[in-house]
Amino acid sequence: MTDEQMRYPVGKFEAPVSYIIEDKRKWISEIRNLPGKVRAAIMPLTDAQLDTPYRTGGWTLRQVVHHLADSHMNALTRFKLALTENNPTIKPYEEADWALLPDYRLPLEPSLKMLEGIHTHMVTLFESFTEDQWEKTFVHPASGDTVPLKKGLATYAWHGRHHLAHLTETIKKF
Repeated sequence: MTDEQMRYPVGKFEAPVSYIIEDKRKWISEIRNLPGKVRAAIMPLTDAQLDTPYRTGGWTLRQVVHHLADSHMNALTRFKLALTENNPTIKPYEEADWALLPDYRLPLEPSLKMLEGIHTHMVTLFESFTEDQWEKTFVHPASGDTVPLKKGLATYAWHGRHHLAHLTETIKKF
């Protein structure tokens, strides 16, 4: 893959036209399985390989894994806010700046454990949702969009596939 193809190796996120139960089950399954797939992909890698960018100017594989944990930690908070408040405005964060913090140079085990725990919480919540809960929303202030939780589910399933592909496509080059 070229550097440009590596920006979005599974394509850009496109919001589904409809949210049928089979699609929600598939996305929940993807979220359930992501931590194991990430762990399996990166466990054989050396530190030098983990510190390889997935594309020119992109994050290292290590940063991608730490980002997944942080991003999905924020996602879990957003889902819980929407479940317990009326259309809350969520707090965005500067992902690129977070990726420069010292904890992004840590070994990956703490973030893998975080991802496993966060995804256990997410799946438990998602599997308990009523149709009304899937319709609950939060506001993303950067875009001004009102995001229903069913779209959030689709978004974070895509987000996991997106970054897993950054890992797996880069590993193919080693």
